Amino acid sequence: MKSIKKHIVLSLAIVSIVFSSCKKYLDYQSPSRLNIDDTFESVDYTNSVILGVYNKAAGSRVYGANLSVYFPHGADDFWIRGSANYDASGQNAVSTYGGNSANNNIYNTFIQLYEGVERANIACKYIPSSRLYASGSADEKIKLKRYYGEALTLRALFYFELLRNWGDVPASFVPAADLESQFSTHVNRDSTYDRILEDLKLASTLVGWRSELTAYKSYRFTKGAIKALRARIALFRGGYSLRTESKTMQRSADYLKYYQIAFDECNEVIKANQHQLNPVYENIFKSLHSGTTRFDDAGELMFEVAMWGAINDSDLARILGLSFASSADPWGTGGGGARAVPSYIYEFAKGDSRRDVTLGFIEVKDGAFMSPVSMINLTCAKFRKSWTQFDKNSPSLQFGVNFPIIRYADVLLMYAEAANELGNLSGVLTPLAALQQVQRRAYGSNPLPITATDKAGFSDAIVKERLLEFGGESIRKYDLIRWNLLNTKILEAREKMKLMALNAPTANNPYNDISEFIYFKPTLFRNGRISDEYAALDLYGGNNDAVYYSKNTVNPGAAYRSVWWRRELGSYSGATLTSDFLNNPNSGYMNKFEANKKELLPYPNLVIIENRGGIVQNFGW
Repeated sequence: MKSIKKHIVLSLAIVSIVFSSCKKYLDYQSPSRLNIDDTFESVDYTNSVILGVYNKAAGSRVYGANLSVYFPHGADDFWIRGSANYDASGQNAVSTYGGNSANNNIYNTFIQLYEGVERANIACKYIPSSRLYASGSADEKIKLKRYYGEALTLRALFYFELLRNWGDVPASFVPAADLESQFSTHVNRDSTYDRILEDLKLASTLVGWRSELTAYKSYRFTKGAIKALRARIALFRGGYSLRTESKTMQRSADYLKYYQIAFDECNEVIKANQHQLNPVYENIFKSLHSGTTRFDDAGELMFEVAMWGAINDSDLARILGLSFASSADPWGTGGGGARAVPSYIYEFAKGDSRRDVTLGFIEVKDGAFMSPVSMINLTCAKFRKSWTQFDKNSPSLQFGVNFPIIRYADVLLMYAEAANELGNLSGVLTPLAALQQVQRRAYGSNPLPITATDKAGFSDAIVKERLLEFGGESIRKYDLIRWNLLNTKILEAREKMKLMALNAPTANNPYNDISEFIYFKPTLFRNGRISDEYAALDLYGGNNDAVYYSKNTVNPGAAYRSVWWRRELGSYSGATLTSDFLNNPNSGYMNKFEANKKELLPYPNLVIIENRGGIVQNFGW
């Protein structure tokens, strides 16, 4: 990882010559200043241009924070709680559906995505028209075609984020300098989706497999990752989205056409046998952290965004990750910003190894001692400062943690979903076999859950499995939108948490046997394997499976400290629930979400102003 980050940094000197440093998303640099002859007639310079396009995926405005932490987390896995004194201009407001069109975080992300599109448009125009592309040596032509494929893919990735966050966005596939007007308007999202799906189809013929591009690892797109991205985008094209005309969630009548694309692409990736599941779930996420050994020889990480430096770093460990609450410990403070929805823990069955990797039951404080957290303070443990090379003396607040765009488990579950929807059993695996590959890693020697094999039952199983597999990876909210289940799952989570509150109605309550308090003794945190850390944690009553899934009525006395558990969500007095967590209109769980209004983000005010009426605000804002 260090070598490719160094390569990217060194290449930025060349990139700065080729690309303008623009503020507005339609600002452009005149081709006469681009040194086209020097740049695209050199393999090395062209490679530097492509690294410059990758660069626009990094940093806090895109996958370093906004598109990995704040924008995607507002579903039934993780969220970032609002404050009592609500600020619609803050990053947290986007997670709770309370942001507005003046929110600078929304504007900054919108702008940087279009900056990425513009860089890719320049590369997509000039690479295939260069002399080397048509008449260079065999090696030069292979490399130039590969770079063209990467540019097409990155442009598709940037447009994909624009489409699923804003809907009918302006779409241009030529450099801004070639446009007749610099003022844009909406383009129907379906046509943009169709265009980028065709671009990805072409790109997959230009870029080799992982085994052919060993230097790329998972930091640059290879054929498998391009096909996986095409499958994901096809499912969104065939899924539901909030439509401008009807102002409701709809999907197109020909949606099965796109499920077929997803099935075909995933089937080819599986058959190619270039990627497998990492046998140890925890190691997937350790591999994303700077300064650690790579633990992903299986190639489950198909593409990740490399983070480094300052403006190109990520907040994944600083905001999303496990909480380090004391500057006295070796790692200093960090993490704890995003919280798990309390009902999420009980979606995991006992014996599911993903639970303790996904959920941070502890915080590290008091000189490197770990203590359990309360129910509303569970964090995401897939990212953590202690897995990086940074400590309490490091000057940076960001820790070089890469963001996983797509991994092989997603290919298996997309395949299963598409095959089930199509009723297609002609692939390399049955839908159930694909699903159970993912489950088998999670459950180890424990029995697998029983899965209904009728179409509706299997679909429900996929919805549940993706919740368990991808928690905290910025996938769940968008999955629920494309299934038109976001409102349903938010309401379901609220109802579950009402039953989890103290003195909740007892009839048919599945949460009656959870404890009011958790009792513990602080235990030294040694930064080892997660399973070993939890085995060492001194909880009264046993391990996580015993303590969090059974009701303890014994107070073990002064030798143990306590933290609120069931009591944390509030309590009932008769039929009245007192719960700030659920009922507060500003900081309460998803109280600002409105179905058929908030599934898309607002267009930034400045973008509307700059386009002189060409862009109309999304419905609901």
